[in-house]
Amino acid sequence: MAVSTSFAGAKLEALLLKASSSSAATTSSTSRTSTASYFPRPIWSRRSSSIQRGVRCEVAASDVAVQGGSSNISALEQLKTSAADRYTKERSSIVVIGLSIHTTPVEMREKLAIPEAEWPRAIGELCGLNHIEEAAVLSTCNRMEIYVVALSQHRGVKEVTEWMSKVLFLSLIQVGVPISELCEHRFLLYDKDATQHLFEVSAGLDSLVLGEGQILAQVKQVVKVGQGVVGFGRNISGMFKHAITVGKRVRTETNIAAGAVSVSSAAVELALMKLPESSHATARMLVIGAGKMGKLVIKHLVSKGCTKMVVVNRSEERVAAIREELTGVEIIYKPLTEMLTCTAEADVIFTSTASETPLFFKEDLKDLPAVDPETGGLRLFVDISVPRNVGSCVTDVDGVKVYNVDDLKEVVAANKEDRIRKAMEAQSIITEESNQFEAWRDSLETVPTIKKLRAYAERIRVAELDKCLSKMGDDISKKTRRAVDDLSRGIVNKLLHGPMQHLRCDGSDSRTLSETLENMHALNRMFSLETEISVLEQKIRAKVEQTQK
Repeated sequence: MAVSTSFAGAKLEALLLKASSSSAATTSSTSRTSTASYFPRPIWSRRSSSIQRGVRCEVAASDVAVQGGSSNISALEQLKTSAADRYTKERSSIVVIGLSIHTTPVEMREKLAIPEAEWPRAIGELCGLNHIEEAAVLSTCNRMEIYVVALSQHRGVKEVTEWMSKVLFLSLIQVGVPISELCEHRFLLYDKDATQHLFEVSAGLDSLVLGEGQILAQVKQVVKVGQGVVGFGRNISGMFKHAITVGKRVRTETNIAAGAVSVSSAAVELALMKLPESSHATARMLVIGAGKMGKLVIKHLVSKGCTKMVVVNRSEERVAAIREELTGVEIIYKPLTEMLTCTAEADVIFTSTASETPLFFKEDLKDLPAVDPETGGLRLFVDISVPRNVGSCVTDVDGVKVYNVDDLKEVVAANKEDRIRKAMEAQSIITEESNQFEAWRDSLETVPTIKKLRAYAERIRVAELDKCLSKMGDDISKKTRRAVDDLSRGIVNKLLHGPMQHLRCDGSDSRTLSETLENMHALNRMFSLETEISVLEQKIRAKVEQTQK
């Protein structure tokens, strides 16, 4: 679509000139590198040839501003012919910028983790960026992924990456993550690839533990938290709701969930792998945190034959509920104030709290009594929290061994062949649902044409109505004026009814969708609607005005 001549208003010029000068400063020291993106597949089908890591921190050529006096082309004109044109020639893109357990160590993931309570704030800040229209956050122990609808792919990715490197939600972190380090570990996916990735995540195919159900609950929580939040818009909310449907369908129509384990159960398996088999029944177990993850740890300990354990939690209410549910097991509650005392008396400690700061440091553990040699002689910490509950310095303490969520891969690798077979069953469903969602998105392309056609017809109606009323004179009654106005509206609505019917499509039928898009292009040509101010231009104008306030 062409950019209208009225697009370059005074406010836009001021913003673009400002953007140009800042881009020049950035790019003067930035070398050109080839664009690299990383397309992660589920862990079962990851191929080395598909991994293309690299620093994608370059700035597009259109971002380089013309220095004053060095060119006859003003910065505004340069950007009008590059950036602005580019926005109107492509529709908004869905982009996911993520860090997962497959690409990023826990040391970095915990720095960028966003607590659920902060998701609305994060969405607001992301949508405040110049090229981001919609946003959502999926932050779990295994991943931190930002989903956005970007008016420009390149600039949207650049802005979100800079935001991720600077905006920190955890008070324990005093410094940001360098962009170069972030680019080294992140993955980028666009449009259909981004959609398929989210569907695989919801189905449990991208989880460390194939088919685990907790991720589906976390995807549902994204939708729940996003309800009513400005910026959790039609495209992003539609994609997440569709992902929930995919997750349910995969678990219903395949046996992917049969025998599936969770992160919590994998943590228990890991602990038992590290303990001497003779000590499984006698090892003293301590669970810190009685939330969802902690409750699952307790249940899996019981399933493995553990009949006694200590649970440390802020309040006794949750522990009492678990005790009532699991009869025949001795579950002893202790408050957080007795955590270190309980740790000194335990052989294996599981931590799964939402604390934003570590619960254990080197100084807390260096003077604890030694563990009985019959249980291996090492006090085991299995930390499945992100951010971690056990500080990295604890690894230096003699007689202590610390494992985190990244170490669970050892447990998961045991059933690789079975994981591949189950995942193959789910892929056909995901592909089908992904195509349906993309068809729905394609059907939305006709909405701007519908709006522009109505606006075009309304301008003609109003102009002709004014001419008619002026010829009728000033002495006509209000009733007559209203009757003429209603007549004009009725004629226009009846004339538009046919074209509008041929522009409406829910995307469920590929043939109908193709015909609808052909009709859209035909109407654009017949009524010169492509010269109208595009919806993307209107969005960019709104962004400019918002920035100037």
